[in-house]
Amino acid sequence: MKLLYEKSQPERRASSIPRPDLPIPELPVELRRAEPPRLPEISEPELVRHFTALADRTFGIDTGFYPLGSCTMKHNPRVNERVVMLEGFRDLHPLQEEEGAQGALELMWQLQRILAEVAGLPAITLQPAAGSQGELTGLMLMRAYFADRGEERDTIVTADTAHGTNPASVTMAGYKLAKVETDARGNVDVAHLRELVDERTAGLMLTNPSTLGLFDENVEEVAKVFHDVGALLYYDGANLNAVCGISRPGDMGFDIVHFNLHKTFSQPHGGGGPGGGPLAVRDVLEPFLPVPALVKEGDAFRLDYDRPKSIGKVRGFYGPFGVFVRSYAYMRSYGPALREMSEVAVLNANYLLARLKDTFELPFDRACMHEFVLSARRLKKEHAVSALDVAKRLMDYGFHPPTIYFPLIVPEALMIEPTETEAKETLDEFADAMIEIAREAAEKPELLHEAPHHRPVGRLDEVRAAKRPVVKYGFEQHPHLRGEPVAAAVTEAPKGV
Repeated sequence: MKLLYEKSQPERRASSIPRPDLPIPELPVELRRAEPPRLPEISEPELVRHFTALADRTFGIDTGFYPLGSCTMKHNPRVNERVVMLEGFRDLHPLQEEEGAQGALELMWQLQRILAEVAGLPAITLQPAAGSQGELTGLMLMRAYFADRGEERDTIVTADTAHGTNPASVTMAGYKLAKVETDARGNVDVAHLRELVDERTAGLMLTNPSTLGLFDENVEEVAKVFHDVGALLYYDGANLNAVCGISRPGDMGFDIVHFNLHKTFSQPHGGGGPGGGPLAVRDVLEPFLPVPALVKEGDAFRLDYDRPKSIGKVRGFYGPFGVFVRSYAYMRSYGPALREMSEVAVLNANYLLARLKDTFELPFDRACMHEFVLSARRLKKEHAVSALDVAKRLMDYGFHPPTIYFPLIVPEALMIEPTETEAKETLDEFADAMIEIAREAAEKPELLHEAPHHRPVGRLDEVRAAKRPVVKYGFEQHPHLRGEPVAAAVTEAPKGV
């Protein structure tokens, strides 16, 4: 498929821009280009066909099964999009005065109430834009809380199965990192944990269920270890889809909880956004939450900036409002039956696990929650077929690959999350494909080594792509990565620029 620049022809246009008879203002010299930009010149039909062809190549939840572990790629109901496109929501300006945005503020306030109930904690901020920013905000709250108490604490504990954003957030927040190991049943190793925790420990960051898809059987004991030394517990809500309405992080002993609205409560996401990472906290941490706080006074709602102990803002405006609307619509569609979402997610994952655990290795032989982790280690040892080969071959069967090589403690890991929105027939088709791929690995391993065979793009050189990224068109100097000479581009600066 050619690039737009390669399709470009001089003086071809997709549109005509009016040229009003007005004086052209002089630009400051330092803002002027040395020469006009070289832009693609192409007709509107060609332009539409180009981007339609790109869209046809794109895989998403609307085109097939997307079992990407810890990403919760569930169906996004179209009713959510209809609600978010209501004029009063769609056209609302971030600087709209509070009196003219009461409906939006009420929706946000109602969303906060639901999240507080789900978390089992009383205070909420909707401001963080994603789970990773929620993590950093939570750690900033810890720092403000201990500073207010005059306590010097410098260490955060994370699990060796933690999402990569956990240690990154710890470092950004200025803490030291301590890593606790996983025991033989897939829980936090409590004996090792006791060796790490002391009066210098600020807190723990933990995902429960973990990225192994296992609910920690010792979570109350873990909470006691930290609370006994005055430390706090942070709940990474990336896997909350497993426990909504069934168990609450606050009841487990967690003091801070972040939500991934785009995962748990349905939002088209991936490729960098959009997302939402609200926080729920215990009442002792409420004074430190970001400003403004959303409060209700009588029948009216307002934004309160008078919070002297607040850590301040963590983003320019209050939060990703479109994400709030979609998530609120999703929650209200379930109503009090929200726990059915998690129950079906857990059921689907356990069904797939039962079908696949005899074909692939199961590192921790327990009932899983919403996701599970298999290992392709036996295929690697016996047939030189890796988890990457399995993932690439799945694409030929029409499925998005699962998360691979994570969590890091499982060799040749395949992390699979079906979500609650998939039908049994889809799960069976996926299981059949995985079993067939294992058979292919034994009989025709080269088939997997060269996969995918039937996609628009074949096996990529990922190392070369990382070391030599090509992120812009280079015209005459544009490299041809297949080693063939590239024809000189005809694109010049469009006339009239």
